[in-house]
Formats: sequence, C-alpha cells, structure tokens
Amino acid sequence: MNKPHILLVDGMAVLFRNYFATAAVNQFMRTPEGLATNGVQGFVRHVLTAKTLMKPTHMAVCWDMGAITFRNDLFDGYKANRPAPPEDMVHQFDLAKEISEQLGWQNYGKVGIEADDFIGSFTEQWKGDVKITIISGDKDLLQLLSPDVRVSFMKKGFHVYDHYTEARFREEYEIEPIQFADVKAFMGDASDGYPGVKGIGPKQALQFIKAYGSVEGVLEAIDDLKPGQRKKIEDQLDMLHLSKELAEIRRDIPLDVQLADLLMPTYSAELVSILEQRGLGLVARHIEKISGAPVEDPFA
Repeated sequence: MNKPHILLVDGMAVLFRNYFATAAVNQFMRTPEGLATNGVQGFVRHVLTAKTLMKPTHMAVCWDMGAITFRNDLFDGYKANRPAPPEDMVHQFDLAKEISEQLGWQNYGKVGIEADDFIGSFTEQWKGDVKITIISGDKDLLQLLSPDVRVSFMKKGFHVYDHYTEARFREEYEIEPIQFADVKAFMGDASDGYPGVKGIGPKQALQFIKAYGSVEGVLEAIDDLKPGQRKKIEDQLDMLHLSKELAEIRRDIPLDVQLADLLMPTYSAELVSILEQRGLGLVARHIEKISGAPVEDPFA
C-alpha cells in the first residue's frame, strides 16, 4: 500500500520569491483599488503547479507570523539585518493566507514560532507513516531529510526545483542530515544574522563535524585542534552553543491536526468566479484550466 504523500509549503518563502520575481519587471497585477497582488497570485500558481508536478495526496501551508520569534528572545540580532518588506508586499501577507484558506488549503502558524518549526513538527508527527515533500528556499530544512522526507528548493519559474533526498545529502556532505545544525553552529548564517564562530567558514565547519560528529564532539577533542582553531572556539564558546540552538529546527510544536484534515481540495466554478471578482484573474484562469470549471458570469 502506498503511503500518503504530504506537500508542506513554506508559505512566506514562496510568497516572497514570487513577489520579487514579478516586482523586478514591474508586474504588480493590481486590483481595481490599486492593491498589488503579484506575490499572492504567484504563490497560488506556484503551489498549484507543484501539486500537478508532485502529485501529493495531502497538503499544508506553514507560515511565519511576524518578524519576532522565540529565537529573538535567545539572540537580539536574529534576522535583525533583514530589510523591512516593500510597502506593496505588506498587505499581501494576510491576503495570501486568506486566499489559501478560501482555496481549501490548511494554514498553520503561530506568533513567536517560525514556519520551519511547524514543518519540522509535521515531519515528526507522521514519521514513517507518510511521505513528505517540503517546498522552500531555506537550506536549514535539510536537517529534516529522512527516507520519507525530501526538500525541494525553488529554482526557476514555477516548474524547476532542486530536489534533495537523504541519500543525495549524505553523498554531498558526508554527514547525516541531523548534523547540519552542528555545521551551522560553527559557520553561522549571515542571512539569519548569527555569526557562529567568527573565523571558521563552511568548509572548516563541515570538516569538524565529519571528524567529530557534533559540536559536543569537537569540544571533547578540542586539545587535538590547531592552536588557532582552539582559540577561536574557546573565545566564542557561548556564541557557538547559542548558534546551534538557533540553527536547530524544533519538532515539538503541538499540532491539533488529523491527516484527513489535509486532503487536497477540489475547486468549483463558484470559487473561480469569486477569484475573478477579487481581481485575481491569473489564479482564476489557472484553477479553471486544471479543474475544468468554467467561469460563471456573476451578472448573468
């Protein structure tokens, strides 16, 4: 018997990617009221195309709910270097969640918790019972890889992905996926704004984990390291431990959800017409195409 296949969507990652891809060529696709919908329409088309390509039986969309999370409580500088979103983007955060819900997709998010942590908790809840494909652009999610979990990074347009399996990760990195957070602890993450151990780059960080298995393994063998490496680590020991805590994806977020809640929805002519009226013509036409539902004239 085939296992159910859940598509887990990193909602904000898909929304941002589609906003900037279209904003770069001035395609904002505004409503009659002047509100941009480019990010939302691209987000929906991206997910619908992924559904066609990957053929999941179930789906959930996980969202970041604001810029401040528990990781900011751990480290003030976490993601502090990221610029504020463009004005034309801000209203699309709520609109994307609203349209997602209207399409019958289940949205998950909580203030103070990142989408990554919801995705990690989904992989833990049904470990061994389902297959999961994660759509994102965030390499941190590689630590969630397992025989039944793959991560698909968005690359070009709506159709091109870079798929990572557990086997591919092992071949490229020569460590286990769960050890990726230990690598990040040493090398840090410029995008997320934490430094790791300054002076230790990605190659050296990976070599440490290949040789010693974990942050704790490196510290146990610290007398075996070169004097310069040992000094960098000892001088920044607190940041090393903190960086690992920031890099680790949580898998213990309580999820009040049954698998049946995530079944893929069907789309009606009524929904297509509603989307047209809301100025989301590209989405409406895409749904009409894949569902065969004709657009109904609301004035007929």
